[in-house]
Amino acid sequence: MKHTLLLAALLATLGLVACERTVVAPPAPMTVPGPAGPSGAAGATGATGSTGTMGATGASGQGVAVPGPTGATGATGATGAMGSPGYDGAKGEPGKTGDTVVVVPAK
Repeated sequence: MKHTLLLAALLATLGLVACERTVVAPPAPMTVPGPAGPSGAAGATGATGSTGTMGATGASGQGVAVPGPTGATGATGATGAMGSPGYDGAKGEPGKTGDTVVVVPAK
């Protein structure tokens, strides 16, 4: 009987240890925020940052081409020679007088 009681106590201890117990935490107390406080004073102005270094000049022949200044206006050309007079054509025959013919289409 001594061993049976000892074995039962050991089994009961192992059974209780093996069970997972879920711990339920109580809900946190709900706090309601109060009204906003007055604004704080303005902060001091920060120091001015340092100026960056100047970049290197690009190599010639690269980049955007810039047109040069406008050149001077050229001289006016010489006036052309006067053309020769044109040839008068031969005169035609005077018109003939005659009867007037009226053509009426058939209906």
